[in-house]
Amino acid sequence: MLKRFRPTSYRARYPRWLVGRPLLLTASALCSLGDAMFGYSQGCIGSAFIQPSFLKRMYGVQDISLERIAKGDIEVNEYIVGITVACLNVTAFVAALVSANVCDVLGRRAAMRIGALLLFISAFMQTASPNLEVLVIGRSIQGLGVGFLSMTVPVIQAEIAPGHARGVFVTIENLFLNAGFSLSTWVGYAFYSYMPSEMAWRGSYIVFTGTTLVLLVGTVFLPETPRWLIKNGFHQEGLATLADLQDASAMRDEDVNRTYKEIVSAIEFEHQQGGDSTWTEIFTQYTRRTVMAVTSQMFAQLNGINAILYFLPENLIRAGFDVPKSLLYTGVSSTMLIVGIIPTIYLVDTLGRRPLLIIGGIGMALCLAAVGGLQFHVDNLESTSPQLSSAAKGIFACICLYLAFFAFSWGPVP
Repeated sequence: MLKRFRPTSYRARYPRWLVGRPLLLTASALCSLGDAMFGYSQGCIGSAFIQPSFLKRMYGVQDISLERIAKGDIEVNEYIVGITVACLNVTAFVAALVSANVCDVLGRRAAMRIGALLLFISAFMQTASPNLEVLVIGRSIQGLGVGFLSMTVPVIQAEIAPGHARGVFVTIENLFLNAGFSLSTWVGYAFYSYMPSEMAWRGSYIVFTGTTLVLLVGTVFLPETPRWLIKNGFHQEGLATLADLQDASAMRDEDVNRTYKEIVSAIEFEHQQGGDSTWTEIFTQYTRRTVMAVTSQMFAQLNGINAILYFLPENLIRAGFDVPKSLLYTGVSSTMLIVGIIPTIYLVDTLGRRPLLIIGGIGMALCLAAVGGLQFHVDNLESTSPQLSSAAKGIFACICLYLAFFAFSWGPVP
């Protein structure tokens, strides 16, 4: 059914003055902006959970105060909170499965545009949400957008990147995701001054709406990947796009033509093997590769990162900080996601993936163990204990180190 909408023509919409390295970097940055919006959304909801006006509006909590929030006395059903958070992940999973076919048939550019449109709609809904039902629907739509972008963006990055720098391009994509989360924490801290107004939490979503609009408009000028163009019969357009991504006068360049011939040969080989692999072939003929791919992505999510990020302000409050400091320290710790990934940009193509994963995994395990031990110690202290402050700072330091190890390894590498 979807194949009837397969494009029959292609026209590049990017300005000619952008051709060359600027086009390559702009396309990569624009794609990465989609990941940045995923990271930004995590920080938005995390900061909102400790806002009195948000809890009153969404969960009907009456006479809520910062003191009650600091004590954990908010009287909100934990299952409802879980649904509010998890609905995004469920719809993202569904969209990621669907988007694979959309990406192959309609093109990478079209799939990314659909994801950006879904994100914009969801951001607008969450900004104006009058109740929890609308918020959950908005987050569910946001999950669809995240699913499309998380599936499409890595494909675009891999297909436009020069072969010798493919690892760097994929790492830069994760850098943007981390930067999006960090930005949201600082935006949340900045809008905190608007309390008790609802602008204290709606402000972050207003910024989210504006940024997703930039992403949506940007997809209009995004070039299609050379591989998709060549595979779908647009050989001349694919060759021209290859040249435009490198240099304005490179249509006859030796490197461009060699890359073009490699893509054509790879596509012809796929056709000789029966075309695209089925799900059955993936798990039977490529079992080891499939298991490695699936488990690496699985452990990238099961290492505790989502529990830390989604509830980071709440975790810091539980550690012993008050609400303003928890928001401030959330912003400070989030910058470790940016700091930690910088060495990986230079090491991923030289040191290799496996050593980074081993080092990062060991570091994250030690940090989580320390956080758990210190939190157990805090939970057994009196609120007036002089040890509370030092234990809270220890938890904060371990969280910072954990985020740095994650950004160094299990964030970008899988």
